[in-house]
Amino acid sequence: MEIMKNFKKIILIIFAFFILLIVSGCISSQKEIKKEMIIKKPNVAGYFYPKDKDELFSMISAYLSYSEKNFTKIKGIVSPHAGYIYSGPVAAYGYKQIENEDYETVIIIAPSHYSHFYGFSIPNATHYETPFGLVEFSEKNEELRKDSNFFYDLSIHEKEHAIEVQIPFLQKVLKKFKIIPIVVGDIEPKTLADILSKYIDDKTLVIASSDLSHYHSYEEARSIDAFCVNSIPILDFENMKYCEACGKIPILTLMYLAKKFGWEGKLIDYRNSGDTSGDKSRVVGYASIIFYEKGYSHEEKEFLLKLARETLENYLSGKKIRIPEESELTEKLKEVRGCFVTLNKFGNLRGCIGHIIPQEELYKCVIDNAINAAVNDPRFRPVSYEELKDIKIEISVLSLPKPLFYSSQQELLEKLRPRVDGVVIKYKGRTSTYLPQVWEMIPNKEDFLSELCLKQGSPSDCWKKEDVVIETYQAEVWEEE
Repeated sequence: MEIMKNFKKIILIIFAFFILLIVSGCISSQKEIKKEMIIKKPNVAGYFYPKDKDELFSMISAYLSYSEKNFTKIKGIVSPHAGYIYSGPVAAYGYKQIENEDYETVIIIAPSHYSHFYGFSIPNATHYETPFGLVEFSEKNEELRKDSNFFYDLSIHEKEHAIEVQIPFLQKVLKKFKIIPIVVGDIEPKTLADILSKYIDDKTLVIASSDLSHYHSYEEARSIDAFCVNSIPILDFENMKYCEACGKIPILTLMYLAKKFGWEGKLIDYRNSGDTSGDKSRVVGYASIIFYEKGYSHEEKEFLLKLARETLENYLSGKKIRIPEESELTEKLKEVRGCFVTLNKFGNLRGCIGHIIPQEELYKCVIDNAINAAVNDPRFRPVSYEELKDIKIEISVLSLPKPLFYSSQQELLEKLRPRVDGVVIKYKGRTSTYLPQVWEMIPNKEDFLSELCLKQGSPSDCWKKEDVVIETYQAEVWEEE
């Protein structure tokens, strides 16, 4: 009996010991989690931009309200990093293009204004802090820190502002994202581009933080900056050597990435501090330049236009429809995509039919809907063979429609992007759509939605109903010359 009591005591002691270990482990683990969160405090809040959250929100919102979103599939932005009263209006033009887009990772490449070193550096932190709150560092930073070109010294990041000033704009226009904040020293831009290229996917955005010329007269600055704003979008590396920019290495890195991935460049806005502050004696130049994913090549576009015309000529003359040989088709032409074919005669619509949802390979979609637009559009009599010489063909390739979520009619109207979004309205079993180019004819948002309701045979206010479903998509559009 005594043996049994002692045995039970031993069991209880062992059990208590394990409980203590578990509890200790939990406490230790919690402490470790707290230790792991290292916050990079802002250096220039209250100096380059407002320290007060509401004031900062109002300032950025005002800048964004003066710009329009006209591009999609943005992969990179050259953005200025001066005080917001000087460069904020220009930066807003670039950031407007990514508003409400879905990025998981944002790589911010910035120059070092206070330290000279070789390689690139990432702050020793897990989060950046701004008046809007914390932004988490990407897990990819750990891999980058293992690269032989990585260098860390606290002094590099103690005063640096070129990364920081980009973050509030990102917080304002995007939802959840993580950052890779990189300050560069004397590193070859192509080398850095090669390092970063393996971290770039469809959910990645690259920001090159840079101002342009510094402290020249107004006219001299515009002349010097012309080398930058003309060379960057077209990837003119030769003329970039004449560019005066503090973030020249970040810009060149982004240019090499654009070359590698085939991104297109576009100047969105250029101004200098003489334009934004009024003092034109000694100015600093600023530009917003975007790089976006290329769509179809010129050759692919021409092929599809010729295919559509050949199809109509054969069909309307009673000949057999020609199906392209496998050797004629690129991989992109064989992708299953939604598309529309539009026929215009003397500038007026003569037929337009397509597939909103992908159903077949793109080249087949063009063949089928060229015929449908010519003879099956119920709004028009069938096109005759004799008319073909007066008809221009337009092709629209669509992205997959996504539901547009909103809590009020006002929010719906605010979220719609004229000339960017195609719109689908689904109401009581009926569906109708307008391509993005229809905004040119119906620019008012309420009129656009009302006409879309009428198009499907519903009341003009169907878009206001609770059981309506509204979706948006984007389109790559081209036509015959």
